[in-house]
Amino acid sequence: MLETGNQTAVAKSKTKAPGQTFEEPAYLKQLIDNETRVAVKLTSNELVEGVIEFYDANFIRLTRDNGAPNLFIFKHDIKYLYELD
Repeated sequence: MLETGNQTAVAKSKTKAPGQTFEEPAYLKQLIDNETRVAVKLTSNELVEGVIEFYDANFIRLTRDNGAPNLFIFKHDIKYLYELD
């Protein structure tokens, strides 16, 4: 509280940032539509590269080049991903 003369003012607290923005589906759809190559860093620190072809609430499907097998990766196993193009 701030006191100014006879008046007492309560300082407004700043609102917290939301825990989730719900922008993930739009971003993944953009990556799929543009066929953007991505690198995915897994929680095991393994790095895999490819193009996301499909996603749902629990996983992404990563299509890879050079004869490497395509992967279904659970989202809880992803540390982060970034665009390569």
